[in-house]
Amino acid sequence: MQDSQPFSLSGRIRSFAYAINGLIKLVSTEHNAWVHAVATVSVVGLAWQCDISRSDWMILLLAIAMVWVAEALNTAVEYLANAVSVEFNPHIKHAKDIAAGAVLLAALFAALLGALIFYPYLVG
Repeated sequence: MQDSQPFSLSGRIRSFAYAINGLIKLVSTEHNAWVHAVATVSVVGLAWQCDISRSDWMILLLAIAMVWVAEALNTAVEYLANAVSVEFNPHIKHAKDIAAGAVLLAALFAALLGALIFYPYLVG
């Protein structure tokens, strides 16, 4: 077990720097993250243009966050799995497939939420 370090501001700043580096790596190397970025900008732009309600904004932002978190965790699983073994391993394949499936579920439910939110603004 790792020794517990006392709280330090410099340690917290380093933690944020590591997290930001991870997000930069995600967006700069993962093609699916580019798709999520385009979708995010498009959805936020449409929401702004439709002047959606505050509660709709909250739901929309949670849906967007859900997709980004799923994509980031999927990417982390892929990196870790690739570091563990370069040879085919059915357990690693299942882990990677399940993580990718989580992103698909998040994206599908986010799209459904988006459709439910935007329908009254676009049709009504």
